[in-house]
Amino acid sequence: MSTTSAIAIYFIIWWTTLFAVLPWRIRNAHEEGAAVEEGHDAGAPVVHGLKWKAVVTTIIATAIFIPVYLYLSNGGLEHLTGAM
Repeated sequence: MSTTSAIAIYFIIWWTTLFAVLPWRIRNAHEEGAAVEEGHDAGAPVVHGLKWKAVVTTIIATAIFIPVYLYLSNGGLEHLTGAM
């Protein structure tokens, strides 16, 4: 597997994992008991925690990527190339 392919696959796994992690630990103003300021959406998160979510996403994506990389770099899909 080339470096470019590995980076592309990791990026896809990371981005997909980010969308799975984004809803974690989200609490809006109503759930926190805080007042909603005028002009703000009542469903907007009080604290988004994007740094924490980026770290968690990176850890999970790396844990998913390692077995995928090992599988693909050891010829995991080579049996499909001869079928055509």
